[in-house]
Amino acid sequence: MEALPLIFTAGWASGVNAYAVVFLLGIFGATGLSDDVPEALQRTDVLIAAAVLFLIEAVADKIPYLDTFWDAVHTIVRPASGAVVAALLAGQDGSLSQLAAGAVGGTTALVSHLVKAGTRMAINTSPEPASNIVMSVAEDTTVAGIITLAIFYPIAAAVCAGILLLIGVILVVLLASRIRRYLVRRRQRRAARQAAAA
Repeated sequence: MEALPLIFTAGWASGVNAYAVVFLLGIFGATGLSDDVPEALQRTDVLIAAAVLFLIEAVADKIPYLDTFWDAVHTIVRPASGAVVAALLAGQDGSLSQLAAGAVGGTTALVSHLVKAGTRMAINTSPEPASNIVMSVAEDTTVAGIITLAIFYPIAAAVCAGILLLIGVILVVLLASRIRRYLVRRRQRRAARQAAAA
């Protein structure tokens, strides 16, 4: 159970930016700052792939509507990444079943991903692009801060991640009408494109 706070935190962060989590954990392990990071995340090829994908996401995540498409594609990627990272962390620690850890990491990643995707839909109802950029930078900074905190103070990081997850769920519920508006607008655009093509 010692690994559970780090697993929960990594799951939450994976739902926001899976590539940043893999890259940061790998760097912390490779530099010797943490003994809790499995060798698989410290491999050079994994670090390079995570860094390249993080840079692509950093651009895509700041462009209105492209960010929502990116989130849709990552509805499978982020929870799967959260589950794999959690299982690897549990295997490294040996105090928690890898299956249970994968379930915790994957489920937490799925919920935080849905929160992120929902808030982005709500933001995309506003015409200006600045809010996307601000939100993306805030998300990336928060993920980096929480993962760094988790390496040194895993329980404090898990508490922060839990609070952020709860706030996110409440925010999505409050923004439900804007999210519906975004989905209606998207259906109308698709119907207009199909009518024009016909």
